[in-house]
Amino acid sequence: MTLTLQSSAFTGGGEIPRKYTCEAQNISPPLSWQGAPEGTRSLVLIVDDPDAPDPNAPKMTWVHWLVYNIPPETTALIEGAGADSLPVGALQGVNDWKKAAYGGPCPPIGRHRYFHKLYALDTVLMLSNNPTKSELEKAFKGHVIAQTELIGTYEKSK
Repeated sequence: MTLTLQSSAFTGGGEIPRKYTCEAQNISPPLSWQGAPEGTRSLVLIVDDPDAPDPNAPKMTWVHWLVYNIPPETTALIEGAGADSLPVGALQGVNDWKKAAYGGPCPPIGRHRYFHKLYALDTVLMLSNNPTKSELEKAFKGHVIAQTELIGTYEKSK
């Protein structure tokens, strides 16, 4: 079985509903997955936007959410997941707003792509509180046994 990631809120390549953005409730969408391979000891979720600030002239990848040490038996994150509703043992890293929390799509210009990347690891990460994306990626380098992604798009209302 292959690792797959989906959301009941949007389809792959589809538009992320306004509810999950800075223009509305700014809560995380529901996500679910299946197919974590045998030997998975933890999962990592990275949500980022490679189109910042302008999809016609991207300059950086903006990090929206980092969740790591998700227990391997977990198969979903609920809508609005946060520090008080993550699976036991799961932790959040620091996004580009300098918060250990979800930050929804908020593109300054144009339609951006939002990559929801899920990694199955053969280890549990031992990191200091609130790591950045680069610290997470460095820590799990060489430990990824499967990965998948779900891409959604969003453009602010005019």
